[in-house]
Amino acid sequence: MKQLKHAMKPLAGLVALGSLLALAACGEQQQQQAAAPAESEVEKETIVWKLAQTWGTGFPIFGDAVIKMADMVKAMSGGELEIRIDSSNKHKAAFGILDMVKAGQYEMGHSASYYWKGKDPSTMFFSTMPFGMIAPEQYAWFYYGGGMDLMKKVYDKQGVYSFPGGNTGNQMGGWFAKEINTLEDLNGLKMRIPGFAGEVLSKLGVVVTNIAPGELYTALERGTIDALEWVGPSLDLNMGFQKISQYYYTGWHEPATELQFMVNKEAFDSLPAHLQEILVTAMQYAAYDMYAHSYHESAVNWASIEEEYPDVKIRTFPPEIIAEMKRVNQELLAESAAADPMFKEILESQAAYMKMARKWTEISDYAYLKDNLE
Repeated sequence: MKQLKHAMKPLAGLVALGSLLALAACGEQQQQQAAAPAESEVEKETIVWKLAQTWGTGFPIFGDAVIKMADMVKAMSGGELEIRIDSSNKHKAAFGILDMVKAGQYEMGHSASYYWKGKDPSTMFFSTMPFGMIAPEQYAWFYYGGGMDLMKKVYDKQGVYSFPGGNTGNQMGGWFAKEINTLEDLNGLKMRIPGFAGEVLSKLGVVVTNIAPGELYTALERGTIDALEWVGPSLDLNMGFQKISQYYYTGWHEPATELQFMVNKEAFDSLPAHLQEILVTAMQYAAYDMYAHSYHESAVNWASIEEEYPDVKIRTFPPEIIAEMKRVNQELLAESAAADPMFKEILESQAAYMKMARKWTEISDYAYLKDNLE
């Protein structure tokens, strides 16, 4: 027993020494942990992006959507990603947004897809098309009917990702200096109107032009153009067109005008996955919020027209003009589809989806409104 006890003493000493060393090491480790900030407390390097927009500084609704998106990205990322906005006042290229984002001069852009029809006619489908889907139908097509996949196929060729960027809803048909009663009244008329609608009216004798937003009022006031369409009451009254033109026509050409966020593909792919998710979420929220904002402002401003602008006359294009617009529209769509497989694929996708969705629209919203409008 003594021998065993004596043999145990050195072992016990070693155990005690090991315990002391372990305690000392643990204490040192705790001190180091206390001295070092937690990973969440480490200040991460801010990634700064630039965004170019077609709209001028302080432009309402459209510009508000961009600011809201940027603010959300900064807040949700904890300042890890910051987006700085350059308006057209600074970059001086209202219709050059796609080229600048493609080249990497800007990581992001905000504009409208149909402005790029000269580069690729298929881009027009991702804004709106004459006699096409209304906003709820189009949003459903984008997110659940294959629209996002088709948009990616088109914009992959440009080296950018494209996302819905805010909807105006159904736009008005425009401001005219004189009443339009016959097809002859359109012949030689100088009008600002973009997208496929411009091609339709061109076939009907209209001299079509596209003018940057900041130049529209001056062009109308000076008689450079005889008519223009912009958006609707949400923005038109703020632009002051009612002070110049007397006739305000209901729409046919842009039933669901979707704006567009563009992101340079290389820049997006280089972001960490969590920042990609934050950016996509912020863009989607800002886009749909712009739709609600635009609808609200149109309702408010429409209510003010009769009282504040009694000289403005609301008109609808005569049935024979609408019929001819539809005929020409179908003719041009067929020609473009025959010449461009991508155009044909998107046209067929939208047509099939609208045929399905419109049945529901008719027995839901349309039936309700038809029976309940005063």
